[in-house]
Amino acid sequence: MEYGYIRVSSKEQNIDRQLTAIRKENINEENIYIDKSSGKNFDRRSYKKLLEIIKPGDIIYIKSIDRLGRNYDEILKQWNYLTKIKEIDIVVLDLPLLDTRTNETNLTGKFLADTVLQILSYVAQIEREHILNRQKAKLHLIMKIHKELKLLNLNLET
Repeated sequence: MEYGYIRVSSKEQNIDRQLTAIRKENINEENIYIDKSSGKNFDRRSYKKLLEIIKPGDIIYIKSIDRLGRNYDEILKQWNYLTKIKEIDIVVLDLPLLDTRTNETNLTGKFLADTVLQILSYVAQIEREHILNRQKAKLHLIMKIHKELKLLNLNLET
């Protein structure tokens, strides 16, 4: 059976780009699982449902590795769980090298895919850390402006 998995970080984000890519693979709509949740961990409702129903030989399509998650260790752990324990294949549409259907018997292909997976998992986590730092900086700036406006307002009242 073929499944699609889509993740965006928040309800405000748009899934259209990922959905279009998954639909091009002719995945049945009822087999597309969507989460609107952070990639910091794998505690996601639709992802957990998908894990419950997949069987050996099934295939999961994702648009890009950062749609699976944004935590280096967790991505590697889940990848191993899915491919080794659950014995399913994963196809990362943006990077054909991360297609477990084509690399299972070729040792060099397997090595390259594992290396690329580690690099992209690292990049996904670094991007998440940058996003968090930008959010903190914005919050700090907003608090500073609010404090200055409050002081300005007090000075105007006296």
